[in-house]
Amino acid sequence: MLGWRSTWSIYKRELMRFMRTAFQSVLAPVLTTSLYFIVFGAAIGGRMPDLGGVNYGAFIIPGLLMLTLLGETTSNSSFGIYMPRFTGTIYELLSAPVGVGETLIGFVGAAMTKSLILAAIILVTARLFVDYSIAHPLLAVIYIMLVAAAFSLFGFILGIWADNFEKLGIIPMLFLTPLTFLGGTFYSIDMLPKPWDTIALANPIVYLVSGLRWTFYGTADVDIRVSFAITLTFLAACVAVIAYIFKTGWRLRA
Repeated sequence: MLGWRSTWSIYKRELMRFMRTAFQSVLAPVLTTSLYFIVFGAAIGGRMPDLGGVNYGAFIIPGLLMLTLLGETTSNSSFGIYMPRFTGTIYELLSAPVGVGETLIGFVGAAMTKSLILAAIILVTARLFVDYSIAHPLLAVIYIMLVAAAFSLFGFILGIWADNFEKLGIIPMLFLTPLTFLGGTFYSIDMLPKPWDTIALANPIVYLVSGLRWTFYGTADVDIRVSFAITLTFLAACVAVIAYIFKTGWRLRA
């Protein structure tokens, strides 16, 4: 049986940590999104044709949203578990009567809340530069929460795996961000020549960007059912890995 008091305590602590750095956490995505819209939406977008009947400036909104969400969610979650390991306060959590489910719900719930706040801010910022509409707003919220949950768990794993600050940033910097840029953030996979359009489907981020784009405009490079299935599979895999980590104590009790 879950202890909701301990879950709420972890959730509140993680959310307060986000609020303490809210200026940095909010200002950076807003400035970055604004620059992307100025460069790609205004300077380049005016020369681009509509993609799937969608204005180019509006077309890149889901990609930019996913770019920010993946980076911020992974970094916040990995840092959130790494620092208690670094300072030794992780032993307070391990010795407390708190289960794996309570810990994960607290961490993931906070990450999902932060992601929805960031998503709302980015969408408001985007409205300053381009007119857009969301075809399936409820599905968009659900999908954003699923992606946030999955990459919060991924960041949790990364924070446990890393034994120094260099390792903490190497995965997002060298793998996650490049894959997101190559995952259809600023273009449609259909625009790529053969065989690159097929090779691009090996990039898992393609399915995430495509899924979010479908919730916005009803069209995407990949079937929305495939995008949901891959997101849920990744989420389940991360839960299984974390359950194993807590069961064995790998890098937690060392």
